[in-house]
Amino acid sequence: MEVYIGLYIAILGAALAVGFAGAGSSIGIGNVGQSAAGVLSEEPEKFGNLLILVALPGTQGIYGFVIGFLVMQKLGLMAGNIPDISVYQGLSILGACMPMAITGYFSGIHQGKVGAAGCGVVAKQPKDFMKAVIFSALVETYAIFGLLASFLMLRGIKL
Repeated sequence: MEVYIGLYIAILGAALAVGFAGAGSSIGIGNVGQSAAGVLSEEPEKFGNLLILVALPGTQGIYGFVIGFLVMQKLGLMAGNIPDISVYQGLSILGACMPMAITGYFSGIHQGKVGAAGCGVVAKQPKDFMKAVIFSALVETYAIFGLLASFLMLRGIKL
């Protein structure tokens, strides 16, 4: 039986990027979704604006999935290949996935908190809805930085 330790480490990196970014998104969506449901129970006509705030933290999960997909593609797993990569290469891929895993997790959670506060803006000052979206989008910036860092590092790894 062959041991593919490098491959296992690389797959762990992809799993962490997908898992942590997805977890941050789901926590963030849960936070803002609870606040939005409270506003919606009193003012159902504000559903469209609330939906935007609820959906925003979901992007981190998408970014994590993109990095996981890129790792699988880089390794050739999408074509059914099982590459024998070194432990060093596996660790390089794991390290390249960590910016997305970390920023995706934390920015998803905090974007949900900002979105939950934005639900209060929608409830009390509906004309300021875009200000609430901008605040929430500012948190998104760091998930995009994590996505970009992971993407660029993955491109630089030679197999």
